[in-house]
Amino acid sequence: MSHELSVASYNIHKGVGTDLRRDLIRTVAVIAEIGADILAVQEADTRFGNRKGLLDLDRIRKELGLIAVPTEGVGDAHGWHGNLLLVRNALVQEVHQVILPGLEPRGALVSDLVIAGRPLRVVNAHLGLLKASRTAQVRVLLDKITGMDARPTLLMGDLNEWRGAGGAFQTLEKHFTFAQARASFPSRFPLLALDRMMMTPHGELLDVAAHDSPLSRRASDHLPIKARLRFDPDPTGG
Repeated sequence: MSHELSVASYNIHKGVGTDLRRDLIRTVAVIAEIGADILAVQEADTRFGNRKGLLDLDRIRKELGLIAVPTEGVGDAHGWHGNLLLVRNALVQEVHQVILPGLEPRGALVSDLVIAGRPLRVVNAHLGLLKASRTAQVRVLLDKITGMDARPTLLMGDLNEWRGAGGAFQTLEKHFTFAQARASFPSRFPLLALDRMMMTPHGELLDVAAHDSPLSRRASDHLPIKARLRFDPDPTGG
């Protein structure tokens, strides 16, 4: 039997909207609009100092049923270098906090889950602004993933590939099937597909779209992207 989940990725821009106001209540309202079972969030913490977490995770858990995967040694931060993964009705087995190379402090979360009765690895990444950094960061991510046990893997995030054909993407294409690109930046007049998602075999991303609403156009400089993740039928019938 095949299973489907709603998945999404959202760079919330630290809660600062296109009106230059920081409004995390508005951000949470957009998250509610998306309605994802798995949501990869980028820029969830302040950028400097103690990188304090910005979202009200208790409210998100109570009202939306989304729970943040745990991270260690991050102080007041909610995520890892601003990357936060929210999941619904999932068993979190293991979370890896990966440091990515480059001039800017960057990282990625690699989370092993069991959801809808299936094992799934979710990678939430926010790659650097420099082409050389992105290429090196992808190599580190792939080294990490290929050194782990094999399981279906979904990679989502703000990949910052402005041209969409850089070295980072060429490397990723050897391991993942890219979902269709959807323009998500800038949110008021989306032109660039900076936010992307991709899947290894044993799963398919369908109905990929930018979540374009009056609220999402104001809440961040990025629109969320979303899709249906369909697992391949389980040969055991589960």
